[in-house]
Amino acid sequence: MPSKWDPAEVKSRILREGAALGFDKLAVTDTDLSDQEPHVLAWLANGFAGEMSYLERHVEKRLRPALLEQNTCRIITARMQYLPADTQPLQVLENSSQAYISRYALGRDYHKVLRRRLAKLAEQINITLASSAPPFSFRAFTDSAPVLEKALGEKSGLGWIGKHTLLLDKEAGSWFFLGEIYTNAPLPIDDAATEDSCGRCSACMTVCPTEAIVSPKRLDARRCISYLTIENRSSIPVEFRKAIGNRIYGCDDCQLFCPWNRESPTTTEADFAVRHGLDNPSLIDLFQLTESEFLALTEGSAMRRIGYAQWQRNLAVGLGNSEGGPEAVQALTQALGNVNDMVDEHIQWAIAQLTSP
Repeated sequence: MPSKWDPAEVKSRILREGAALGFDKLAVTDTDLSDQEPHVLAWLANGFAGEMSYLERHVEKRLRPALLEQNTCRIITARMQYLPADTQPLQVLENSSQAYISRYALGRDYHKVLRRRLAKLAEQINITLASSAPPFSFRAFTDSAPVLEKALGEKSGLGWIGKHTLLLDKEAGSWFFLGEIYTNAPLPIDDAATEDSCGRCSACMTVCPTEAIVSPKRLDARRCISYLTIENRSSIPVEFRKAIGNRIYGCDDCQLFCPWNRESPTTTEADFAVRHGLDNPSLIDLFQLTESEFLALTEGSAMRRIGYAQWQRNLAVGLGNSEGGPEAVQALTQALGNVNDMVDEHIQWAIAQLTSP
């Protein structure tokens, strides 16, 4: 390796430039994920992935980063806080006439925000090392490729994986996005997180509305409200509809009641600020949006990915769990036949919930 290339100096530059781009913490790890393989394969074998077949198709690339990006020997991990201040999530959850949207989706689509920042960081380093021999390359990913993000975050020291399966940090809590840069540059690595500070606490498991956390660090996605309202494209099982309450896109309960999130920092990132009043919208108002209005509302948002049919399905369930009243029943009745049979099934369920003795 040429003497002019100083791995420690380059890493230091990456950390400085990453901080300047808005990342709260960056770290570096190697690519050995062999200790994750038994857990990942068992989780898939149990069917916990539900309809997310893409997780199984690319499992080899998840477990062996060099198969995803040839010659990768180091992974730069990054995190960025996303929780907007003063969104009063608990108050929204307690108001059955309002729609609860997972706090990560209130602003601009994080995929685009983080990918753009990581790509800029990778480009800066690529330019810096353009004349190095051997040549080094840096490629950015943000929940856009088969990457074991949380395992890599833990391995690089960004935090530990909590019982709710999310990455946790004592100061940062868990309200942060993760991103990665794969590289063939042998940068100095950071120590893995070795302390699991969940202790005896099981708040996340206790408060989960659908009991999706079947054991510590083991989530059955098929029961998870985030999966049911976002990843699941078909009918929501009747057994979970009441428990969903007014959560129409995702669920944050396991984070809201985690002690490590009591004093977690909020974001100052403008891209993650609340848009269109979606921190406490009316269920009826959202349900009555036309498809074109839905598309306008969700432009540039992570919510766009669920499409109008899932949007209406989720809102129908929310209305069925609300206090109801003539306005809600009328809105539901008028929507019958507007989208498809799957949505109609949920509308009919909601009407029955509101009109049955």
